Parts: sequence; C-alpha cells; structure tokens
Amino acid sequence: TTPDTVDEDPDKSPQAVEETLGEAKAGGEPKPGQVAEISNLEIVRHYFDLAADRLKLADDIRVVFWTPYREVTVQIPVKLADGKVHVFSGYRIQHNGARGPYKGGVRFHPEVDIDEVRALASLMTWKTAVAGVPFGGAKGGINCPADKLERSELQAITRSFMDKVEKVLGPTRDIPAPDVNTDAQVMAWMMDEYGKLHGHTPAICTGKPIALEGSYGREAATGRGCVYMFREAAPHLGLSPADTTFVVQGFGNVGSWAARIMQQLGAKMVAVSDANGAIRNDAGIDATALYDHLADGGRITDFPKAETIDPDDLIAVPCDVYIPAALGGMIHEGNADRLECKVIVEGANSPTTPAADRILRDKEIYVIPDVMANAGGVVVSYFEWVQNLQHFRWDEREVNDKLGTIMRRAFREVSARAREEGINLREAA
Repeated sequence: TTPDTVDEDPDKSPQAVEETLGEAKAGGEPKPGQVAEISNLEIVRHYFDLAADRLKLADDIRVVFWTPYREVTVQIPVKLADGKVHVFSGYRIQHNGARGPYKGGVRFHPEVDIDEVRALASLMTWKTAVAGVPFGGAKGGINCPADKLERSELQAITRSFMDKVEKVLGPTRDIPAPDVNTDAQVMAWMMDEYGKLHGHTPAICTGKPIALEGSYGREAATGRGCVYMFREAAPHLGLSPADTTFVVQGFGNVGSWAARIMQQLGAKMVAVSDANGAIRNDAGIDATALYDHLADGGRITDFPKAETIDPDDLIAVPCDVYIPAALGGMIHEGNADRLECKVIVEGANSPTTPAADRILRDKEIYVIPDVMANAGGVVVSYFEWVQNLQHFRWDEREVNDKLGTIMRRAFREVSARAREEGINLREAA
C-alpha cells in the first residue's frame, strides 16, 4: 500500500526536490570527498584495456566486448508533490549475454547518465564471469533524487519505468536487482507491475522482500561477500580479522552490512561516513548501534561516543582495512596518497581511478577490486533466481554457506592467476 500522507521532512519538501533536480540537470557541484578525476566509463574502459593488452586481444574482439548489445533510454514524466510534472530519464543497458540472461541492478540517483550505466553494465559482465554464475551483464538507472522523493513518487517512477522497459526484460532474458537508493520495496513494485502484463513472475527480479519470494541472505550479500573476500586474503597478509581495524566510506546497504559482519568477527571500526558526514573513534564505533541510530532517524554526526570529522579526512584515518562503499571515483589522484591502510576492499563500483590505482601500487596497498569484492550481491541474486525457478526456498545458513564457497573459489582462482602472471588482482580478475 502507498501512504497518502505527506512527509514533513524538510529535505523532502517541494523546494528541496526542485533544488536537487536543478543541480542534477546542471551537473551539480560534487560533494566533499566525491570528486572523480574521470568518469566511471573511462575508469572501466582503462582497466579493460589493460587486461586486453595482456591477453593480446585483437581490435575486432575488443570492439565486440566493449559494445553493449542493447541500450534502452526512456523518459518518465511524473507529477511530484510540488504539483509540477518532472521528466526523468531512465536507462537499461544490456552489455553482454554470452554466458546467460542479462543481470544487473537499477539505481536511482540524480547523477545517473547513460555513460555511467554503460560502465556499470560492463562491470556486471566481468563480475558474473569472475564469480562463475551463469549470467551476462546489464545495468539500469533513473536520474531522480530518490532521497528527496516521497514513497508514492518513487512508486510512480518505478512502475512507469517497468512499463516502458518490460519488453526487454524477463526471467530468462534480463533480471533487475537493487542498487544505489533502491531496495526490496522497489523490487516488489517492479515484480507487481511486470506481473500485471505477464502474470505472477517472481523470477523477473531479485532482491525482493522475503514475503514475495525473495531469498534469505540477499540484503546482506554484497557486504558479506566483501568480508568473505577479506577473510580469505587476511592470512596471506599477516592479518587476523579479530585484531583488525577498519574504516567504511559509505554506510549504506553494502557498507553497513560489511561493518556489522566485520564487527562479528572481532574487528573494530574506527571511522565511518555517509552522505551527511563522517565520525571517528579510535577506541571503536559500534556498527550495530550506529545502524540502529540511523534507522531511527538520527544523523551520523549526532552519534554519541564519536567525534565528527571532515569527510575529506576519512581517507587519512590509520587502519588495516579501508572499505569504499559509496559512489565511483572516491579514491583519486588527489587523495590516494593520504591512505594509511594495508588493504582496500572495494565495496563500491569503480571507487578507484587509474591514477589512484598507480599510487596504491607504489604504496604497496593490497587492493581487492570491485569485480571480486562486491560480487556477493549478484551471487545471492543467482541463488534467489534459482529458488524462484524451482519454487523452493533455502534457509539463510545454506545461502551463506554457498556464498562463502563461491567467493572463496573466486578469490583463489584470481589470486593464483595474479601470482602466475606477476600482476595485481584487478588485472587478473
């Protein structure tokens, strides 16, 4: 059901929405700590070319790998609470389906554009291959300010988007999932809208609510996968999870789950940020208490027993493990030399620019790249899809055990290739 009441949150007022829409249309000013040297598309293309050069791929093969199979752009007009009709652009890009149905999330963010979606779709192709799940790569996005919109407005945008792209989707064709600013509720709207045209089809998307044939463990899967990757790497780096300190940049779905699961292993979070600020406590920040604080409507800067710091300074907090779990390009040439960590686990997509990557190599920081580290989400999406097709459900322990098996195998295969070739994990992946 959709509430008819209007949220009194000042950040969701018509004026706030209008300002955000204006920033999005004009490109907007980057927030502190969110300056990328180059676009996500250029970042992904650079890393692809490095691997292609090593494999000595012919130019005609590179063109096939780089060119998306299909690109769909739609316009979504929606009347918002301010009484005005706003038109948002929506995208669904299917990059490569040689290994199976297209798979990839849908994000809602004012900075979404077709180049970003192209980059993310190609990343999904490599990510599903590294994880060994039988999917191709796709991605979707809508350039709307999700955090400024009412629930009813988000529902209208979601349903309109599904109406416009459903012809290229399907449980054996292309299967969406949650991403930035989308969650199980958004997937439920998508499934329901698709069902109006095609009948009950739970396998049309993953990341759904448990009550609507979602999978146990899916919500935590991306963050859990990051932790599994670190846990597999730790012995080779002389680290013990129980004695590890870590910093999380971006306390959303991925970052909050990674932090809570790291804490269960005995690790200590010493600094963390979200879109509203950053905090630090060298004695440790309780990740579960912080999650509850934010869920109750608090702000990160109001969290007790931690000092507020400049978000730009988060990257310089000494720690063993740094987990970027926000947007792309957050680690760049202007701040990479400030990192004081031993390991980076890339929970976000394309968080490290090529120039920054060279700095990290010079600093001998061990990087577990995005195509490995954050593959846990698509792995458990695969599990959810399989369960939907079988009309059978696994319990959470079975899901997590299977996830661990796949993530460990992926790490071992990629790290073995890296040792054999004398290259880093990113290039090996």
